[in-house]
Amino acid sequence: MASQDWFNKDFYATLGVSKDASADEVKKAYRKLARDLHPDRNPGDKSAEQRFKDVGEAYAVLSNENDRQQYDQIRAMGGGARFQAGGPGGGGNFEDMFGGMFGGGMPGGGGNVRFQTGGGGGFEDILGGLFGGGGYQRGPQKGGDLAAAVEVSFRQAAEGSTVTLGTDGGRISTRLPVGVKDGQRIRVPGKGRPGSNGGPAGDLLLTVHVQKHPVFTTDGLNLRATLPVRFDEAALGAQVAVPTLAGDTVKVKVPPGTQSGTTLRVKGRGLTSKKGTGDLLVTVEVAVPHKLSRDAKKAVEALAEALGGDDPRAHLYKDAAR
Repeated sequence: MASQDWFNKDFYATLGVSKDASADEVKKAYRKLARDLHPDRNPGDKSAEQRFKDVGEAYAVLSNENDRQQYDQIRAMGGGARFQAGGPGGGGNFEDMFGGMFGGGMPGGGGNVRFQTGGGGGFEDILGGLFGGGGYQRGPQKGGDLAAAVEVSFRQAAEGSTVTLGTDGGRISTRLPVGVKDGQRIRVPGKGRPGSNGGPAGDLLLTVHVQKHPVFTTDGLNLRATLPVRFDEAALGAQVAVPTLAGDTVKVKVPPGTQSGTTLRVKGRGLTSKKGTGDLLVTVEVAVPHKLSRDAKKAVEALAEALGGDDPRAHLYKDAAR
């Protein structure tokens, strides 16, 4: 849902990019500004803190394809409620307006009237705008949504940590879902703009950006990692140590003859949430040494001679002829 004040904000200018900037250019601009303006680097600087909030809001909108399209449309058509009367001289009167609205059914209705609303209002909003808000008492109205972005570490995302961010209304803390994905949008109810006439507050739409981890990735509640093994370990079988996100290691059995790409499962060493606990999935990758010692080279040559009659590509030739 579009924030009601998108029309008044130039998110492209906030990030310092052009309107036709690519997604990568938008992301690059945001990361530089967020790094420079981060409160930890500018303690006590209210101006930098506000700019940090503005940059986060701008990126949250422009990094989402649907929101960016809506934002561009709102900016293009002028936003808000707008009335235009047709007819000679662009004039028009009260009867003309209602004649246009209801298909020209009122006496004397000559001009065509077009109206657009940017806030999703209905007939009551139109009357309120015509009579300065004094002709109709609006009922409770929900406040507009706020958009924001936050960047967290892989561990924070994996463990579902609590993050705190600043908004126009102060500071908001919310707990991330365990295993939240990069680019995932979270709706935080009641943390948007205040409602009017006793209406509820809008929501906060928080886009989460997750830093990459050098070892692990997530797959739901499962953790994934690549496990390099030596040729002899894969060929003869071995017990190898595998690191976990908790900081310890677990022993994994590599069966004899294990091929590259084989996935081994370590039960219960994934992520834990209310839905349960995932596993650690390690994918075997047979590591080929870049350099061999003289003795190692002789041993490999002896092995090659011993395996001379074994062609691992035989099935390729057969299958390629199909």
